[in-house]
Amino acid sequence: MKKRTLLTWFMLGHFANDWSVCALWLIVPAVGIAMELSPAEVGLLFTICNVGGAIAYLPAGILTDHVSNRGRLLLGTFWWVFVGYLLASMAPGFWSLALLLAIAGMGDAAWHPIATGVLARESSDRRAQVLGIHAIGGSLAEVLSPLAVGFLLAYVDWREALAISALPAALMGLCFFWVARAVPRIEKKAVNKQDLLGLLRLWRRGNGLRMVVMFCLYNMALIALLSMIPLYLADQHGFGPEAAGIAFSAMLIVGALLQPWVGKISDIVGRRPIVVFGNLTAALATGLLLFQPSLWTMLAAMLVAVAALDAIRAAVLASAVDHSGHSEGTTLGLAFALLDGIGALGAVLAGIAAGISWPHMFALAGAFALGAAAMGVVTAFGRPAASAAT
Repeated sequence: MKKRTLLTWFMLGHFANDWSVCALWLIVPAVGIAMELSPAEVGLLFTICNVGGAIAYLPAGILTDHVSNRGRLLLGTFWWVFVGYLLASMAPGFWSLALLLAIAGMGDAAWHPIATGVLARESSDRRAQVLGIHAIGGSLAEVLSPLAVGFLLAYVDWREALAISALPAALMGLCFFWVARAVPRIEKKAVNKQDLLGLLRLWRRGNGLRMVVMFCLYNMALIALLSMIPLYLADQHGFGPEAAGIAFSAMLIVGALLQPWVGKISDIVGRRPIVVFGNLTAALATGLLLFQPSLWTMLAAMLVAVAALDAIRAAVLASAVDHSGHSEGTTLGLAFALLDGIGALGAVLAGIAAGISWPHMFALAGAFALGAAAMGVVTAFGRPAASAAT
């Protein structure tokens, strides 16, 4: 199978696995309304989901660098997602739902370092670009899944919507029985404890630690906005599920379309200007929301903030591989764990801030983005392979 065809299948696989997770952006607020949860409890549910996924990232990344048949690993993620979310749709209460969503999210989480690790290894000269193309799948899921779920929730309850949202993973799981055989194999090798300790040392001090802080602040800003915007639109502007789904999807589509282009630019000019500009743009747009502008100005500011953060994600991930220079799967597993693990605190903190007032929530998200931009300024980024070759 040609690299371009395989990349297309990876993009589609990303789309299918992320569909259920992205449906949660509207399903969880629907759960909150049905169970009469507070904004903080809605944020906590998002955080638990993301922390569950974060647990799977690093082990999956390590497997990517040490298991020969990565295609079989990718195949398994689809069935984990399908069964996990199907069971979650039957959960009787808050804590059982939170636990099952966290377990189901592990399957989707495992996909990311495995797929991106394969792509980063096979396309080292254009990492951010291929990661950006792969990210289109997840970004389109973020756009189309909330849109579809918004209309679904007008006719069915959240349980049925969640069960239906698990079907794309099952469909792609059937397709990957064939695709998995075309995934390039690597030499099987045992996990070396010293290599892992050396990689961790690379990240826990100096420039690596600054990059870790930047990753966390960046994703805390993004998750804070994504987790609270649907609730804000319903609470403050009376948006129903359909309207909230349309608005939310519109905010994500711009960033989705920009990711490969922005990633390609970062391969040429370097990661710092892209990462700093994206976070700074999001901080300024979020700051505008503090002044309670008109509805259309508010929606435009939200679109700019979310799109700016979403567009730079491939560059952020590529910067992690540039810094380590090896062990692509393990490095990306660690990066995803930081982004969705510690970064997931953005949801519960945003929920607590929203409990005080919505301007407090927007101020917090803006502060996270501004902090990420500041860390980007003082961080020394590794040189992209494409830039180094010119």
